[in-house]
Amino acid sequence: MRTARSLIGGKDQADPGAAQFERRDPLSGEVATRVQAARIEDARHACETAAAALPAWSALGPNARRALLLKAADAVSARAADFIAAMTAEIGATKAWAGFNVNLAASMLREAASLTTQVQGQTIPSDRPGCIAMTVRKPAGVVLGIAPWNAPLILGVRAVATPLACGNTVILKGSEVSPATHALIGEVFRDAGFPAGVVNVVLNAPADAGAIVTALIRHPAVRRVNFTGSTKTGRVIARLCAEELKPVLLELGGKAPFIVLEDADLDEAVAAAAFGAFMNSGQICMSTERIIVHEKVASAFVAKLAAKAASLVTADPRAAAAPLGPLVANEAATAVAGLIEDAVAKGAKLHGALKADRALCSACFLEGVTPAMRLYHEESFGPVTTVMTCRDDEEAIRIANDTEFGLTASVYTHDIVRGLRIANRIDSGMCHINGPTVHDEAQMPFGGTKASGYGRFGGQAGIAEFTELRWITIDTEHGHFPI
Repeated sequence: MRTARSLIGGKDQADPGAAQFERRDPLSGEVATRVQAARIEDARHACETAAAALPAWSALGPNARRALLLKAADAVSARAADFIAAMTAEIGATKAWAGFNVNLAASMLREAASLTTQVQGQTIPSDRPGCIAMTVRKPAGVVLGIAPWNAPLILGVRAVATPLACGNTVILKGSEVSPATHALIGEVFRDAGFPAGVVNVVLNAPADAGAIVTALIRHPAVRRVNFTGSTKTGRVIARLCAEELKPVLLELGGKAPFIVLEDADLDEAVAAAAFGAFMNSGQICMSTERIIVHEKVASAFVAKLAAKAASLVTADPRAAAAPLGPLVANEAATAVAGLIEDAVAKGAKLHGALKADRALCSACFLEGVTPAMRLYHEESFGPVTTVMTCRDDEEAIRIANDTEFGLTASVYTHDIVRGLRIANRIDSGMCHINGPTVHDEAQMPFGGTKASGYGRFGGQAGIAEFTELRWITIDTEHGHFPI
């Protein structure tokens, strides 16, 4: 069992009288983490502390910020074992998934370090004689990052890394499901030598989430917000930010389509589809949820995918080197089973038995899913996907776009021009030709359209999200005014 506390001003918040909550192991039911719950006063204190640290941090030179971010990247890698243990205990992560989190989080910090000297403006020709016009980018202020549990290290680090590179101070509102993992992120920044108050972590009890988030967003010091999570919660966050006129970056749910054309390499397509659908037991916003296969190769594709899904063993990640671990909770497995049962009852064909043991849920897929079924529309967030057929490119595009979501997509074909033509017509923030829907790199612009949110993390796109663009002029000649 681990203990976790909020980190404010570089100090663990120790209050013997504060309420506590527990995060339990999704398989054993044992206490994985015991957490001292933050109160609204703690949330406000975090905002005030971050605001107090802002002037010095924003005035720090880019190379000094770069050096600290690089130290944080090294610290994440050095504490890989701690992160892997915390993720396994709190969310049932396999070693492969937790290790991927460590590697990509470290990469994100190194990418953020490279951005410190890329926060740039430009000079713009003015119509006024003798007027020098320029733009500069300035830190926005205190940035609130709200991170989820499914990739807790990647998404926790992503919520704060680029804002820090741009000269902002930050508050990470950790997930109630992965509190120890998010507390470790705060420790990494503190141990890397970040000044007190620059990075703060707030951990609240599940029942207090709404009040804590509202207090953080409404605090005058908070100037930017980013949220990664469900579309349902994202709408609530967006409304709160709109009321305060505060820009928010939202990365929400997905229903990623995966188009397989008749000329595709089927073995490669099956491998990518299975990875995209079943990695982390399907608990990824980019998970492949809608496989659209040309009718000429559908039978062969289904046979190969069935064999692949059957080979993916689901087990306790501590007891076996299984590719798939548990879902985050028994309730999640029950929800996935409900989607499958609804589809089967309405005529869909299930490939692979629905084997649910507590939070363990085996990999499977369905054919014949129609708009009358919940699984056609709803994000499953589990190890289940669907296979549909298409007659031609137009039908494939129609099915791919027939969803409220628009995060990521894939197209498999040997004809790259054809693949690019299709990719350009899919309404998503990202699309990969001959690559899986699950693909993330620190330097790439990451985000979606429609109900998958708006704004972009990553690289230069992230700089635009977390800075204020200002116009400044210098007049070098006497002015000529009409009055």
